Amino acid sequence: MSFFKSDTPIFRKKTLSIDVQSLPGVRVVNWQIGNIKLYSTFYTQFDQACILWGLLSAVIFGTAQFLPLNWGVQAILWSAVTLVGTVAMVVLTQCSVRVERLSWVVYCWVILMLGGLAVTDLSIFLSWGGVLTHLCALWLGLIAFGYLFTGLGMQSRAMIFIGLVHLLGISILPYVGAWQFLTTGVVMLSTLLLLAELRWDMRPSVSPELLTGEQNQFSQEQYQI
Repeated sequence: MSFFKSDTPIFRKKTLSIDVQSLPGVRVVNWQIGNIKLYSTFYTQFDQACILWGLLSAVIFGTAQFLPLNWGVQAILWSAVTLVGTVAMVVLTQCSVRVERLSWVVYCWVILMLGGLAVTDLSIFLSWGGVLTHLCALWLGLIAFGYLFTGLGMQSRAMIFIGLVHLLGISILPYVGAWQFLTTGVVMLSTLLLLAELRWDMRPSVSPELLTGEQNQFSQEQYQI
Protein backbone atom coordinates (compact mmCIF):
# COMPACT_ATOMS: atom_id res chain seq x y z
CA MET A 1 0.00 0.00 0.00
CA SER A 2 1.36 3.39 -0.97
CA PHE A 3 2.13 5.83 1.86
CA PHE A 4 0.81 8.72 -0.25
CA LYS A 5 -2.53 8.66 -2.08
CA SER A 6 -1.11 8.57 -5.60
CA ASP A 7 -4.60 8.55 -7.14
CA THR A 8 -5.41 11.91 -5.52
CA PRO A 9 -4.36 15.17 -7.28
CA ILE A 10 -1.67 17.04 -5.42
CA PHE A 11 -3.59 20.30 -5.86
CA ARG A 12 -7.19 20.84 -6.93
CA LYS A 13 -9.82 23.55 -6.87
CA LYS A 14 -11.98 24.05 -3.82
CA THR A 15 -15.55 22.85 -4.18
CA LEU A 16 -18.65 24.12 -2.39
CA SER A 17 -20.96 21.12 -2.21
CA ILE A 18 -22.69 21.97 1.08
CA ASP A 19 -23.26 25.08 3.18
CA VAL A 20 -19.76 25.68 4.52
CA GLN A 21 -20.89 28.76 6.44
CA SER A 22 -22.15 26.43 9.16
CA LEU A 23 -18.71 24.89 9.65
CA PRO A 24 -16.66 26.27 12.58
CA GLY A 25 -14.25 29.06 11.72
CA VAL A 26 -14.80 28.95 7.95
CA ARG A 27 -14.86 32.32 6.16
CA VAL A 28 -16.78 32.51 2.90
CA VAL A 29 -15.78 35.09 0.28
CA ASN A 30 -18.32 35.93 -2.40
CA TRP A 31 -17.54 39.00 -4.49
CA GLN A 32 -20.04 39.95 -7.16
CA ILE A 33 -21.43 42.94 -9.01
CA GLY A 34 -25.15 42.48 -9.50
CA ASN A 35 -25.59 38.97 -10.84
CA ILE A 36 -22.01 38.73 -12.07
CA LYS A 37 -19.89 36.60 -9.75
CA LEU A 38 -16.31 37.88 -9.60
CA TYR A 39 -14.75 35.58 -7.03
CA SER A 40 -16.17 32.95 -4.70
CA THR A 41 -14.31 30.68 -2.30
CA PHE A 42 -13.97 29.78 1.35
CA TYR A 43 -11.11 29.71 3.82
CA THR A 44 -10.80 27.16 6.60
CA GLN A 45 -8.98 28.07 9.78
CA PHE A 46 -5.90 26.34 8.37
CA ASP A 47 -6.20 28.49 5.22
CA GLN A 48 -6.49 31.58 7.41
CA ALA A 49 -3.32 30.62 9.26
CA CYS A 50 -1.52 30.28 5.90
CA ILE A 51 -2.73 33.72 4.76
CA LEU A 52 -1.70 35.28 8.07
CA TRP A 53 1.81 33.84 7.91
CA GLY A 54 2.12 34.76 4.25
CA LEU A 55 1.33 38.40 4.99
CA LEU A 56 3.63 38.47 8.02
CA SER A 57 6.48 36.98 5.96
CA ALA A 58 5.94 39.53 3.21
CA VAL A 59 6.03 42.41 5.69
CA ILE A 60 9.08 41.12 7.59
CA PHE A 61 11.26 40.34 4.58
CA GLY A 62 9.94 43.28 2.55
CA THR A 63 10.90 45.65 5.35
CA ALA A 64 14.37 44.10 5.62
CA GLN A 65 14.79 44.55 1.85
CA PHE A 66 13.45 48.04 1.30
CA LEU A 67 13.32 50.06 4.54
CA PRO A 68 16.46 51.40 6.22
CA LEU A 69 15.40 50.42 9.73
CA ASN A 70 18.05 49.65 12.35
CA TRP A 71 18.59 45.90 12.65
CA GLY A 72 18.10 46.04 16.41
CA VAL A 73 14.74 47.76 15.98
CA GLN A 74 13.72 45.20 13.39
CA ALA A 75 14.75 42.34 15.69
CA ILE A 76 12.51 43.62 18.49
CA LEU A 77 9.61 44.46 16.18
CA TRP A 78 9.63 41.21 14.21
CA SER A 79 10.16 39.12 17.33
CA ALA A 80 6.89 40.49 18.67
CA VAL A 81 5.15 39.94 15.33
CA THR A 82 6.46 36.37 15.08
CA LEU A 83 5.30 35.53 18.59
CA VAL A 84 1.83 36.89 17.85
CA GLY A 85 1.74 34.96 14.58
CA THR A 86 2.81 31.75 16.33
CA VAL A 87 0.05 32.09 18.93
CA ALA A 88 -2.49 32.82 16.18
CA MET A 89 -1.33 29.73 14.26
CA VAL A 90 -1.87 27.53 17.31
CA VAL A 91 -5.34 28.97 17.92
CA LEU A 92 -6.46 28.74 14.29
CA THR A 93 -5.28 25.15 13.77
CA GLN A 94 -6.19 23.60 17.12
CA CYS A 95 -9.49 22.14 15.86
CA SER A 96 -7.92 20.62 12.73
CA VAL A 97 -4.91 19.12 14.48
CA ARG A 98 -7.13 17.65 17.19
CA VAL A 99 -9.26 15.88 14.59
CA GLU A 100 -6.22 14.75 12.58
CA ARG A 101 -4.20 13.85 15.70
CA LEU A 102 -1.38 16.04 14.47
CA SER A 103 -0.74 18.21 17.53
CA TRP A 104 2.91 17.17 17.35
CA VAL A 105 3.17 18.94 13.98
CA VAL A 106 2.08 22.25 15.49
CA TYR A 107 4.46 21.78 18.43
CA CYS A 108 7.33 21.20 16.00
CA TRP A 109 6.41 24.35 14.07
CA VAL A 110 6.38 26.34 17.33
CA ILE A 111 9.85 24.99 18.20
CA LEU A 112 11.13 25.88 14.71
CA MET A 113 9.75 29.42 14.89
CA LEU A 114 11.04 30.11 18.39
CA GLY A 115 14.40 28.51 17.65
CA GLY A 116 14.83 30.48 14.43
CA LEU A 117 13.78 33.65 16.22
CA ALA A 118 16.33 33.09 19.00
CA VAL A 119 19.18 32.46 16.56
CA THR A 120 18.21 35.50 14.47
CA ASP A 121 18.03 37.84 17.46
CA LEU A 122 21.29 36.57 18.95
CA SER A 123 23.05 36.98 15.61
CA ILE A 124 21.87 40.60 15.42
CA PHE A 125 22.62 41.66 19.00
CA LEU A 126 25.88 39.67 19.29
CA SER A 127 27.03 40.50 15.76
CA TRP A 128 27.37 36.94 14.51
CA GLY A 129 28.48 37.86 11.00
CA GLY A 130 28.38 34.32 9.64
CA VAL A 131 24.75 33.91 10.63
CA LEU A 132 23.69 37.42 9.61
CA THR A 133 24.87 36.86 6.05
CA HIS A 134 22.80 33.66 5.82
CA LEU A 135 19.54 34.67 7.53
CA CYS A 136 17.48 34.05 4.40
CA ALA A 137 18.96 30.58 3.94
CA LEU A 138 18.39 29.89 7.65
CA TRP A 139 14.67 30.70 7.49
CA LEU A 140 14.07 28.99 4.16
CA GLY A 141 15.76 25.90 5.59
CA LEU A 142 13.69 25.95 8.77
CA ILE A 143 10.45 26.40 6.84
CA ALA A 144 11.44 23.66 4.36
CA PHE A 145 12.06 21.26 7.24
CA GLY A 146 8.68 22.20 8.71
CA TYR A 147 6.86 21.46 5.46
CA LEU A 148 8.69 18.16 5.04
CA PHE A 149 7.70 16.74 8.43
CA THR A 150 4.19 18.16 7.97
CA GLY A 151 3.98 16.33 4.65
CA LEU A 152 4.99 13.09 6.31
CA GLY A 153 2.51 13.58 9.15
CA MET A 154 -0.36 14.43 6.80
CA GLN A 155 0.80 12.02 4.09
CA SER A 156 0.69 14.99 1.72
CA ARG A 157 2.74 15.27 -1.45
CA ALA A 158 1.73 18.93 -1.68
CA MET A 159 3.50 19.73 1.59
CA ILE A 160 6.58 17.79 0.49
CA PHE A 161 6.55 19.73 -2.78
CA ILE A 162 6.32 23.09 -0.96
CA GLY A 163 9.24 22.04 1.24
CA LEU A 164 11.32 21.25 -1.84
CA VAL A 165 10.42 24.66 -3.31
CA HIS A 166 11.91 26.30 -0.21
CA LEU A 167 15.08 24.22 -0.58
CA LEU A 168 15.25 25.34 -4.20
CA GLY A 169 14.91 28.91 -2.93
CA ILE A 170 18.07 28.41 -0.87
CA SER A 171 19.95 27.22 -3.95
CA ILE A 172 19.08 30.36 -5.94
CA LEU A 173 19.94 32.88 -3.20
CA PRO A 174 23.59 33.25 -4.33
CA TYR A 175 22.35 34.30 -7.77
CA VAL A 176 19.94 37.07 -6.73
CA GLY A 177 22.60 39.35 -5.28
CA ALA A 178 21.23 42.00 -2.96
CA TRP A 179 17.64 40.80 -3.41
CA GLN A 180 17.83 37.84 -1.06
CA PHE A 181 15.26 39.15 1.42
CA LEU A 182 12.77 39.93 -1.34
CA THR A 183 13.31 36.50 -2.89
CA THR A 184 12.76 34.81 0.45
CA GLY A 185 9.57 36.77 1.09
CA VAL A 186 8.22 35.97 -2.37
CA VAL A 187 8.86 32.23 -1.93
CA MET A 188 7.15 32.14 1.46
CA LEU A 189 4.19 34.33 0.47
CA SER A 190 3.47 32.60 -2.85
CA THR A 191 3.57 29.08 -1.42
CA LEU A 192 1.37 29.97 1.55
CA LEU A 193 -1.21 31.63 -0.70
CA LEU A 194 -1.13 28.55 -2.93
CA LEU A 195 -1.97 26.36 0.06
CA ALA A 196 -4.75 28.74 1.13
CA GLU A 197 -6.37 29.04 -2.30
CA LEU A 198 -6.35 25.37 -3.31
CA ARG A 199 -7.18 22.03 -1.75
CA TRP A 200 -4.30 19.61 -1.50
CA ASP A 201 -3.84 15.92 -0.89
CA MET A 202 -3.70 14.40 2.58
CA ARG A 203 -4.90 11.31 4.38
CA PRO A 204 -8.55 11.06 5.54
CA SER A 205 -9.47 12.30 9.03
CA VAL A 206 -8.42 9.79 11.66
CA SER A 207 -10.84 11.01 14.36
CA PRO A 208 -14.17 11.56 12.58
CA GLU A 209 -16.00 11.02 15.86
CA LEU A 210 -14.85 14.50 16.90
CA LEU A 211 -16.77 16.05 14.00
CA THR A 212 -20.47 16.75 13.63
CA GLY A 213 -22.44 14.91 10.96
CA GLU A 214 -22.32 17.94 8.67
CA GLN A 215 -18.58 18.38 9.16
CA ASN A 216 -18.01 14.70 8.40
CA GLN A 217 -20.08 15.00 5.22
CA PHE A 218 -18.06 18.00 4.09
CA SER A 219 -14.77 16.26 4.88
CA GLN A 220 -15.76 13.10 3.04
CA GLU A 221 -17.02 14.98 -0.02
CA GLN A 222 -13.86 17.07 -0.25
CA TYR A 223 -11.69 13.95 0.07
CA GLN A 224 -13.70 12.00 -2.55
CA ILE A 225 -13.59 14.87 -5.04
